Amino acid sequence: MPAKHRKISKPDRGKTKNRSRQQDYTSPARLSKIFAALDQLFPQAECALRHANAFELLVATILSAQCTDERVNKVTPGLFEKYPTPQDFAAVRPEVLAEDIRSTGFYRNKAKSIIGAAKEIVGTFGGSVPQNMDQLLTLPGVARKTANVVLGTAYGIAAGVVVDTHVFRVTRRLKLSQQESPEKIEQDLIKIIPQNRWISFGHQVIWFGRKVCQARKPRCTACPIEKICDAPDKII
Repeated sequence: MPAKHRKISKPDRGKTKNRSRQQDYTSPARLSKIFAALDQLFPQAECALRHANAFELLVATILSAQCTDERVNKVTPGLFEKYPTPQDFAAVRPEVLAEDIRSTGFYRNKAKSIIGAAKEIVGTFGGSVPQNMDQLLTLPGVARKTANVVLGTAYGIAAGVVVDTHVFRVTRRLKLSQQESPEKIEQDLIKIIPQNRWISFGHQVIWFGRKVCQARKPRCTACPIEKICDAPDKII
């Protein structure tokens, strides 16, 4: 196998490395290099889900669970034309909405969540998507990832860091966290990333995960972070 495609297998020392080594992975100097690389690659990174307002973003984010943003973006234009307001979503029957969103997968559960969220927004929050984490988390189908997407993208509120599948994978590969749940990874990231980067970091790492640090075949030879990465599935 050519050297440039050689896969380097290394034991994962995440659970056995000593405290000083752990601090090296999250040192200010190393983080600065990571931030600089992300700024170079994706200086204007934004949410890929198309939306015109906070409610549309909320619906699109719920639909994006276990589904690509590209597929969601094909479904939502017609969906938002058919149901332009939270009131319209709150009034639709679940089986009807489920058919409208069938191609996004898990459509029955997603329909139930979207209708439930719309009813709460209309009945409890006067038709407006809340701008508060605790209130957002009361909506059906909304966990911290979705709430962070809405707060950060729609309102510019840095309440946390979005941890989707890309952020989960990349941050573990870079040893910024070795936790095994999105919630715990987010708490690790909040501790080491300046708050003024919480929103942009999430967007940048999502794009980085899509374009460079891909799941099955990371493009390590094209990665500006490669020199400070020792992921066990690294390809050089």
